[in-house]
Amino acid sequence: MIVHIVFWKLHEQGLNGRSKQENLAEMQRRFAGLKDAIPGLLTCEIHADFARTPDSVDVALYSEFESKAALEAYHPHPTHQEIIGFLKQVRSERRVIDYEK
Repeated sequence: MIVHIVFWKLHEQGLNGRSKQENLAEMQRRFAGLKDAIPGLLTCEIHADFARTPDSVDVALYSEFESKAALEAYHPHPTHQEIIGFLKQVRSERRVIDYEK
């Protein structure tokens, strides 16, 4: 099993004119549909930070894939690419880690 974790910091107001909270809600809506759309995606959870410390990120994505091949197929998948287009409008930073479990 492969774990894929992504952390984002969001702009206070995205290029789309929405607030950070509105963009977070939109992220949650978009990621909620991924599990059914992406073959080999076993778990997909997106959560907002509540601590809001200077070292905190705003959003974390935790996902599990059945294999490295499933993770590799996820990246170019059209549904995922739509989300990436949205994220580029609202995020200021992104960090990622992929590991085998």
